[in-house]
Amino acid sequence: MEKQRGKLEKEVERSSEPGSSAAMAFRLRARLQSACRGLHQEELLESHISTALRAKELELNQLEVELGRLSHLRQEVQDKEQAFLAVKGQKTQARLLRATQEANTLRRRRRAQAAAQQKEEAQRQQLADQSPAIHQAAAKCLKQSSKRVQQERAEVERQRQEHLERRTEAVMSLKESISTTHEMLRAQQRRAKAVARRREQEEAGLRESLQAQGVNSTRRLHQHKQLEGFQQRKEENERRQESKRAEIMSRLLREEELLAKARAAPSRPAPGEGAPLLGRARKKVLGYLDELYLQPAQQEMLPRRRESRAESSSSPESSDQEEEEDEEDPRLHLPQVEPEFSGLWDHSCKKSPGGDAVVEWQLGAARSAVPGQPALKPSRPTSAPSARPSRRAVCGREPKGPPFISRPEPIHFKDFEVGKTYRKKVVLTNAGYATNHCRLLGVSAHLTEFLSISFNPPGAMSAGMSCDLQAVFHPMINQDLEGKVLFESNSGPFSLSVSCTTKKCELQVDVDLLDFGTHVVGQTISRTLTLINRGALGTHFTLEPSSRASAHRRPESSPGPPSQQPSTTEDAGTQQQTSQEPEEPRTQNQSSSAVSEASGPEAGRVSDPPPGSGSAEGAGFAEVDPQEQEEEEEEDTSADTSDICLGEVRSGPIGPFDKVLLEVLFTPTSPGEARLDFHIRFSDETCSPIPVRVKGAALDVPVWLPQPNVDLNICMFERLYQDTIVVNSSANTALGVTFEVCPEMRKHMEILPKMAFIQGKSSFSAQLRFLPRSSLSEDASEFYDSQTGVLELPLKVHVADQPRPVLYTVHAVVTTSDLTFDLAEVDFGHCSVRESVRTGVRLSNHSLLPQDYGFMGVPEFLEVQPNNGFGTLLPLETVDLDLIFSARKAREYRFTLTCRSGINRDFPLACRGLGVRPPLELSHHMVRFGATALGDGSVATLHLSHPGSKGPRLFSFSPPQESEISVVPRDGRLLPGEKCLLQVSFRPRLSDQQIREEAARIAHRAVLLRRQELERSRAEKAAGPQELPAGKNGKNGKNGPRPSAKAATSAKTKVKQSPIPEPEDLASPRPEDIQEGSEAYEAGRAALLYSFPGCLRRYVVPCFVSDGDLPADDPQAQAAWSPQNTLFLELHCPAVQPPLVVISNNGQNAIDFQQAALGQKVVHKLTIQNISKESLDLSSSLLDPGGPFLLLNALRRLPPGGRFPLLLAFCPALGKRHCETLEVKCRGMTLEVTLRGEGVEPLLTCRCPDGGAVGAGPGGGLLDFGYVLQKEGTASRVLKLKNRSSVEVRYSVLQASLGPPSTEDRLAVLLQGYPESRPIVGPQNHSGLCVFSVTPAGGAVGAGESQDLTVSFQPDHPSVRYADRLTVELINKTVVCELDLRGACVSGTMYLHGGDTLGGPPQDYLPQPGPRSPQLPGPSTPVLLTLKADPHADLGPQPAVRELTVGCIRQAQPLKKNGEFHWDGLTALQQRGFSIEPSRGTVEPGHTRVITVSWTPPSGHKPYEVVQESASLTLKGDETEVYRVTMLALASTSDSPEANQERG
Repeated sequence: MEKQRGKLEKEVERSSEPGSSAAMAFRLRARLQSACRGLHQEELLESHISTALRAKELELNQLEVELGRLSHLRQEVQDKEQAFLAVKGQKTQARLLRATQEANTLRRRRRAQAAAQQKEEAQRQQLADQSPAIHQAAAKCLKQSSKRVQQERAEVERQRQEHLERRTEAVMSLKESISTTHEMLRAQQRRAKAVARRREQEEAGLRESLQAQGVNSTRRLHQHKQLEGFQQRKEENERRQESKRAEIMSRLLREEELLAKARAAPSRPAPGEGAPLLGRARKKVLGYLDELYLQPAQQEMLPRRRESRAESSSSPESSDQEEEEDEEDPRLHLPQVEPEFSGLWDHSCKKSPGGDAVVEWQLGAARSAVPGQPALKPSRPTSAPSARPSRRAVCGREPKGPPFISRPEPIHFKDFEVGKTYRKKVVLTNAGYATNHCRLLGVSAHLTEFLSISFNPPGAMSAGMSCDLQAVFHPMINQDLEGKVLFESNSGPFSLSVSCTTKKCELQVDVDLLDFGTHVVGQTISRTLTLINRGALGTHFTLEPSSRASAHRRPESSPGPPSQQPSTTEDAGTQQQTSQEPEEPRTQNQSSSAVSEASGPEAGRVSDPPPGSGSAEGAGFAEVDPQEQEEEEEEDTSADTSDICLGEVRSGPIGPFDKVLLEVLFTPTSPGEARLDFHIRFSDETCSPIPVRVKGAALDVPVWLPQPNVDLNICMFERLYQDTIVVNSSANTALGVTFEVCPEMRKHMEILPKMAFIQGKSSFSAQLRFLPRSSLSEDASEFYDSQTGVLELPLKVHVADQPRPVLYTVHAVVTTSDLTFDLAEVDFGHCSVRESVRTGVRLSNHSLLPQDYGFMGVPEFLEVQPNNGFGTLLPLETVDLDLIFSARKAREYRFTLTCRSGINRDFPLACRGLGVRPPLELSHHMVRFGATALGDGSVATLHLSHPGSKGPRLFSFSPPQESEISVVPRDGRLLPGEKCLLQVSFRPRLSDQQIREEAARIAHRAVLLRRQELERSRAEKAAGPQELPAGKNGKNGKNGPRPSAKAATSAKTKVKQSPIPEPEDLASPRPEDIQEGSEAYEAGRAALLYSFPGCLRRYVVPCFVSDGDLPADDPQAQAAWSPQNTLFLELHCPAVQPPLVVISNNGQNAIDFQQAALGQKVVHKLTIQNISKESLDLSSSLLDPGGPFLLLNALRRLPPGGRFPLLLAFCPALGKRHCETLEVKCRGMTLEVTLRGEGVEPLLTCRCPDGGAVGAGPGGGLLDFGYVLQKEGTASRVLKLKNRSSVEVRYSVLQASLGPPSTEDRLAVLLQGYPESRPIVGPQNHSGLCVFSVTPAGGAVGAGESQDLTVSFQPDHPSVRYADRLTVELINKTVVCELDLRGACVSGTMYLHGGDTLGGPPQDYLPQPGPRSPQLPGPSTPVLLTLKADPHADLGPQPAVRELTVGCIRQAQPLKKNGEFHWDGLTALQQRGFSIEPSRGTVEPGHTRVITVSWTPPSGHKPYEVVQESASLTLKGDETEVYRVTMLALASTSDSPEANQERG
């Protein structure tokens, strides 16, 4: 290029010569300039290349230097590789050697298996040779068995036909008897109605005669009915007792016959097996009969037995217990038929150690032998080993707990009755790790006569196998029993707990305080009190006022609970019917005449006890002393004369699981407050009385409002509402009333007329007009709450000649009628002429009332949906509306859309839009994703190109908010002819509405199942009373008593009148009522995931394109976006069921570890499940090695339906928020788990008792306990620890006295004589205990919580130098605070404080020899006072002043006199210039007294001359103490009086 430039220069010079062409010269100069520029660029490129070459050479040299530095490391690596190869070769040789040995072992094993197989083939061949003979014998036996089976089948068929014919005849006869019974019932009903009418007439006549005599007719009639009922129940009870006696005797005769048959049978039982039990039962029954005949007054104590199998237990928990009669089937004692020939199974039978026959134990003889009779022994093989094997480990696991577990555990017979038989099935499961046996040993000794076990030994049981046994409980005494059933196994003995509980009463009332409120004199108000029995035992209750309850108690003649009294099926049915009959509450506003009429037949039915109640109740009332009854009548009459009285029901029975309604009446006769206290007492001694309090108040007002609260409900502003106010008058004359409205509400409310007259004994109605204005909140802010819209306005009605007005209140909720849009203006944006734009708006109703709405004057290019813009808005409802804009032309649209409400209010909505045509192109305008699992994602790739030539363009995608679609990149810049790669992601998930709807469907199905169960139970309950008589007749045959027509009528009535009520929780929930995160919500999510059928969704994503590029000179400028350039991308997204789901953490894929202290490790478990039909190979992504999150377990292959827990840990090291994503991958899905957590630095502060904060340094604070008395000296202070961090903080409290001595303590001991020296740890107690103690010594403080530390000072000897240091540290050894503890202890109540510091006395560290007499003074204690005076002060000579403090400690027991002190030897002191004020005095306990010691230098005193004098100070309290005070004084000009004063 240089040669070319030189050549061109020469040509330019030649062209400049005269005669040359100008055009040629111009072209040559242009070529020369171009060559110069090219040469310059080449020179620049050469310099750049040389610079880069030098940089590369420098890097190469650096690499060579680094390589030389690391050469020895490379040599070490090579040596290690050689050593590794050598070790690897050795391991390979060892592995080959092991493989060879294993191959040899395998060959030997195969040879042994081949030999064993040959041996088995030989045995099999031998058995095949013997099989023809065996088959012939088996065929012969099979023919005989088949013939016998055919004969038996024919016999069974013949018997079945005969039985069917008998049943047909029985059904026909039953039908005839039913029709006859119906006729009898109808006749009885007619007779009963006639008797009832006649009785009503008699009662009406008797009531009129009693009222004419001035007697309380209601009470007298009620008492008469009760006496009649008592007599009827007494007679019924005697009849039942007679029938029971006859039945018991018949049973005894049957038992004797059965015993005689059993003795005469060929197969007698073993001695002591059957007869002793029957003999004992016979003796017990005879004993009961003797008691029955000898003591008829106590016949209710005898146990009763259940007559019918259809009678179920009264306890709901004993529904699974089977009851049976105590009779024995005679067929059980018949000899068993033996087979005519033996089968093949008898030749080679291997019996298990436990045997294969059912062993039924009569445990009464197994564990406790009856005198004169041998004990029962079960039959077992004698070849069983006697030694018990020990428990051994299986597969390295030692079994724990009992070898067998039972279901249920324990065996519980609840609410049993004497004479009945209860059965329970118990399942025994082998809980060990190996095969085990079990055999029955017996039961506890005290249960032998009541409990028997039927157990079939199963033999060898593998681990986890179960067997059954049956426990039969026959109670003979009415008391709670507990015991055990004993077993023996290979692993040792074990037992099952048995618990038997009787019926008990559990009584309570719904309220114990009954408040009638305030009423007008003359009214009668009734309230109801509910007495509930939640137990299985009935009892008798009595209501007694408190005055009588404290001094008198009704005698209870029944010594036992009512459950022990005999009762028939009819009585039980009647009692159950009475307990289930619904009782209608009485009205509150009844007059006295209405109350008297209510005491008719219905009152008698409620108050009278049922005829089927036990004899205890009847006897208890039949034997009441007449004199005592008269006293009770007098007390009841006095109780009824008060304003509050009890209702008609004051006593009666209450059955098991029953409730009784008790009525209390309030009839005020005079103004004031009335009270009544009474007790509810019960015949059962185990039930304590229940106290009930009743109170009420009365007002004497002639004018009143029946409705003191006027409720206008919900009102709108600017709307008129009216209501009526009714005023009643009880006066005999006309009264004038004035309706008053407060001035604040006169603009909004008016009452017409304002004044009126009410005639006597009549009422008057006034008109209330309410028109709320918009200024209601300003005018009546005192009565109207603008936040809630509640108006509560108290108004008055003034009555003439009545000083107190009648008050009433007007209630209303005033609401607005506004309808609002969520947008002030709807901008449809840019719409193509070939497309439509849909925009959603929300119309909200702010009123508490529903409102109709509709859009009027909608233009033709706009459409409002749904329902074409018409609908109804519920209170506070917001509806979504779709505005569809379809531009017809390319122009701008601006218009107003009007929404009109039902009360003709218009609400405008401004709208605008622009009709338009884009420079960028998409490679695909539609994307179809593949099937994507829920929780996973799919990605599609497409291109956005710029085919034009008008400069760069900017683009921006806008996917729907909170949707399953994302576009990357969403924004970018394209040059002309450039393409951009786009990635569109689809991540499907379940919507919240779908989950709520599915949860509602699940709840609805559960409600339907529950309703079906209730209908089934109702049908069974309705069929129960009809089956009861038939079952009883079938059980007892012809000897059993037939049910009476009365019992059948009561049973039929009970079925009709006792429907099962529908429970309140049977309503199906709505989807919007289901809360997110609840159990129903998560159940709906799981159901959708497990049954997700798949779905296809469609999305349209707009892409906005700019008009041009950003200006290069202004980087902050914004691009200009053009609406006509907008592109649209359509997406089709199919979603399928995921193969992997999260079943823990409420189904959420995110784990939030919350806040954790630095250094703390928090572990969470996330469980995943494979819900697909194929096995999944799991793998995971890598977490940040330096981050706080860890995956603690490895992933594995997951079978179908399998679950796997992911253990994730969070251990923060920095105080900030952390977040990472863990990907769990499998075929067809990638499950992303988001991990979040925050590390928090712990912060704990400590505050002293005075409220100041304590620092962490040595000078953090001082805690001084002052002076305490040795005898009772204990002081304590409280420190408050405050956790100001958001996590729990653990702390520990340290004391310097409990650790090794510090350097400061050693230095303080050496410098005891110096004033500034004070050791950290002072003297300690001689007993070895710490003087200062802190409670608690450690613990944890919750976030934002406080913890109190109690510091106690407990010295055991006198000293004034007690000291210690308290330090509070966190778990990471951070010091929170340090406190110096100080305290002093003296032996007497008087003490002296002050003076110069002297060395600590050795008595502080040595035990005291013993207590001295408090009357004799001990050795004097030295005290030093140093005084310095300044004789050359500005104001003249200033005396030196020091102070001593004398105190008296307040004791627990106050002293009889105050403490005293006095000085001795003051004359010498005064001569030397010392003065002491006061010289003597007294100190009250708990106070102090200051003694001032001053020294004035006398005239002629030489400077710096020391004056020394001593004096004695005696303190007298409970002890006498003497202090020797030495005073050193000198005059010095170096120290000022202020310094002396500070030192003193």
